[in-house]
Amino acid sequence: MKNKFILNILAISLLFSACKKDFLNRNPQDSYTNNSLWTSATDATAALAGVYNGWTSVDFMIKADCVADNGYSQWPWEGFQVYGNGSVNPSLVGGPGYPSTNAYKAYSYTTITRCNFFLANIDKAPIDAKQKANMVAQVKFLRAYEYFLMSQLYGDVPLVTTLLSPDESLISVRAPRADIVKFILSELAAAAPDLPVTNNSGDGHITQGAALALKARLELYTGDYANCITDCQAVIKMGYTLYPSFTDLFRMKYQNNNSEVILSAQYVQTNYSNNTPGQLSTNSSGGYAALVPLQNLVDAYEMNNGKPITDPASGYDTANPYANRDPRLAATIMYPGQQFTQPNGTLTYYNPFDPQGSDYYASRNNSSPGAYLVKKYTPNLSDFSQLFNTGLNMPVIRYAEVLLTDAEAKIELGKIDGTVYDDIDAIRLRAGMPRTDKAVYGSQSNLRALVRNERRVELAFEGLRFFDIQRWKIGAQVMPGTVYGAKLGTVDPTTGKYTITGAPLRLETRAFADKNYLWPLPQSEIDLDKKLTQNPGY
Repeated sequence: MKNKFILNILAISLLFSACKKDFLNRNPQDSYTNNSLWTSATDATAALAGVYNGWTSVDFMIKADCVADNGYSQWPWEGFQVYGNGSVNPSLVGGPGYPSTNAYKAYSYTTITRCNFFLANIDKAPIDAKQKANMVAQVKFLRAYEYFLMSQLYGDVPLVTTLLSPDESLISVRAPRADIVKFILSELAAAAPDLPVTNNSGDGHITQGAALALKARLELYTGDYANCITDCQAVIKMGYTLYPSFTDLFRMKYQNNNSEVILSAQYVQTNYSNNTPGQLSTNSSGGYAALVPLQNLVDAYEMNNGKPITDPASGYDTANPYANRDPRLAATIMYPGQQFTQPNGTLTYYNPFDPQGSDYYASRNNSSPGAYLVKKYTPNLSDFSQLFNTGLNMPVIRYAEVLLTDAEAKIELGKIDGTVYDDIDAIRLRAGMPRTDKAVYGSQSNLRALVRNERRVELAFEGLRFFDIQRWKIGAQVMPGTVYGAKLGTVDPTTGKYTITGAPLRLETRAFADKNYLWPLPQSEIDLDKKLTQNPGY
């Protein structure tokens, strides 16, 4: 089913090939062949597949944490570095050749235009009412998801729900974010009843669980905690479960029939491939180390006894910093001396400190300048025959997030009962961590700190950390200043023993102001549409 769905995306993609990926691309395209497209159920299904084509950006999902305090994007041309260090400005985004083109293009009106086109024409297709309602619900979700992302990144954006003429597209005004939020919640509520209550991991289509989970996410972000809890409980009752292994959850060989995945972006090798493993991997494996986790994130993982490393009783050893830690650290981050499986199946120790080695941190030859790499999504490189051409699916919404959302909403409402601990402990126990110590985490403030940290370590490099910083308004506390990688040292090639010999590796110095909670609109778009206004501070 998955292969057929992805190939349908490819078959219909030419229909939408005229779409430009500009911030305000919302013009109808004359190349749309309406007369031939809507004559059968098969055509309508192909058109739906075309709407799914590129509906989410894997690049944004994994690299958005470099706009936050979890990671560093070492290649400026990928576009995320200027957002992370606070140097972005309207003239740096939006056009060919600009350094932040990729980050900027992560979300545009391309998918929204496709959705509006589909919704304007689906009534022409000779299909039964139930199938039509299901298709409409899927498209409404995709449009709502796009508006969710753009409203988070830009705040106020033009709310376009119909196809516009070229002239109309040049006189658009930004709708208040409150109106965008209201629209998203309404669309998701309307879509949910017409979507199936089934696990998503099989074919990539939107389900009721995805609609309600996204609705709960947005309600959490906007402080609508009561409705958030209601939607979380509805998803919890649908039968999703945590996958037994946190590490294997992200492996390609275990991605089918995964009861934790509520929504994923799906891929097929060669035909519709995902190059994430190549982006994340070591130079010695054939990758180019695009993402560098920060020491600050590494320090957020507790000891395996449940105590933070700052607790004098935790047992943390500064000379052996990765020993006896939360197992999610080793599953998420490749650190010096860690053993890993190369694409050919051989085991080796990661050594970023050997000047003669291809992973030497200072060579900047597709190696990590911070001596850390992202291991999530690539725990075993022998899963892939080609690192830049894989069928690895990428989870967009997981059941673990729903549990953390449910817990946080209850904590914020002061409704702290056993279910709050159940939500958090289910995730901790799956990871191999102990249950929450209620003697330590019995107050609202302490539980708030715990659930926030759990979100950080559980969901690292899944594209949500910046949104958490944004909604908690903690940017001034966590973003400015110099960011670091691992400490200089040596790695024994036989045993993997990491011996610290020097100071932490300095990556960059960051600035942060309140304006950085939102991204700037590209100046090129404002020049085209005189009714567009810029975000404050830019």
